[in-house]
Amino acid sequence: MKERREFIKKSIFGASGLTIGAMSFSAKSYGSIIGANDRFRMAVCGVNGRGKSHISNFSGMDNVEIAYLVDPDKNVLNQRVQSLRDGDTKSNRVKGEADVRRVLEMKDIDAISVATPNSWHSLMVVWAAQNGKHCYVEKPASHDVHEGRIALAAAEKYGIVVQHGAQRRSSDEWRDQVSDIKSGKFGKMLVSHGFACKPREGIGYKPNTAPPSNLDWNLWKGPAVIDQYNENLVHYNWHWNWQVGNGELNNQGTHQLDVAYWALDDEVANTHPVRVMAMGGRFNWDDQGETPNTMFAVAQFANGQYVFFNVRNANHEGYVKEVTNRFYFEDGGKLIDGEYKSHNGSQARKVEVKKVPMTPGGAFGSFVNACRANDPTMANGNMFDAHYSCTLGHLMNISYRMGEKVPFNAKAGSFGDNKLAFEEFMKIHEIARDGMGVPVDQADYIVGPWLEFDGESEFFVGDRSVEANRLLFDPRRSEFDLPSPDKV
Repeated sequence: MKERREFIKKSIFGASGLTIGAMSFSAKSYGSIIGANDRFRMAVCGVNGRGKSHISNFSGMDNVEIAYLVDPDKNVLNQRVQSLRDGDTKSNRVKGEADVRRVLEMKDIDAISVATPNSWHSLMVVWAAQNGKHCYVEKPASHDVHEGRIALAAAEKYGIVVQHGAQRRSSDEWRDQVSDIKSGKFGKMLVSHGFACKPREGIGYKPNTAPPSNLDWNLWKGPAVIDQYNENLVHYNWHWNWQVGNGELNNQGTHQLDVAYWALDDEVANTHPVRVMAMGGRFNWDDQGETPNTMFAVAQFANGQYVFFNVRNANHEGYVKEVTNRFYFEDGGKLIDGEYKSHNGSQARKVEVKKVPMTPGGAFGSFVNACRANDPTMANGNMFDAHYSCTLGHLMNISYRMGEKVPFNAKAGSFGDNKLAFEEFMKIHEIARDGMGVPVDQADYIVGPWLEFDGESEFFVGDRSVEANRLLFDPRRSEFDLPSPDKV
């Protein structure tokens, strides 16, 4: 909790500044407060996929002008620029740019939003901060643990608003469930369980080729170390490549991981897990994807609470979609789809429920409201929260990536005396066996090791820590390198 309090203190008051009443602003931050009637000018970066939603939402707001669209694909960029000019009178002078660095130099830009491949996310947060721009960054806010810490350091140092695209932070429904859980209404929570189970198909194989003439391949790659262009990277399937994406766990799963982390007791909600493990596989698909389409992961926190997570993507007859969060309590009760189901017929406790703070305006409007107030603490999911919830997924992925093949059967899971973890693993195992048709004893799980993590240093300790610590840092291309946290 101390680190979070320091983040809030630094965000609001700054290291040094002009005192006005009880508030303190640096001269730079005081001058950047944007009134509700002032035009808020921004750039949207990455406009092929999720960026289209950014354009639609921001352009629909009063006194918000999208001044620039940024994308390394000329064809996509030109289409989006023309569409926005035709559809929004406030943004009818919008310009297109391939390189975000040129846009960040513009003095009249207040903020950027980032909907690029994951390997770009933290770098754009850092560059935005260094140029005094606020930043809405899509999930996950980082591609690895180390760069998340650097982005957090930059947000703190420069006092910008960073809002993470974990949209459930702006949901009344999820805010109310988290508030009820934290209040003790259902007793002590033992397990916060996230599910990112949505049907997908394999991506097949594509040959390496020269990049198309409309694509600035150097800018598309950015920090990622990739040898050659492949159509199975551009524009969406990079999610299933470790150099650029993070798999479903930190794709769709970032939303559910964030809720799972959010619901933990306050004593550990702003810490990292003390140990993690993950297992799964990429079943039934013969393709170029690297990340698992089936996964069960476990993280244990210092107070004994757990986060479980399921990924289940391989489509099959009778597939049941599950994109949600569930919560299991000490007395056997469960909170499922917002409905509390007790173990023994008892009712939820009558306690005073203190609502978790939330800025109005939805996922995008709340960001603009926080920017207008120049208040990083108003962000619904700031960079501090983003770093901790994204790291949860990164650590699980690291365990999986260090895993070894184990025969596909019910004995594959290694959960000690954690009966609930074994029960939840068996559910996903039976779906893989009976629904997906994965043949018992003719296929293999990838079973990752239990890894111990020191939250203070943000390094692994204990068995296999040397190997695990190498995966905390992605290799980066020198043109797009990041400074250390103390030199942002």
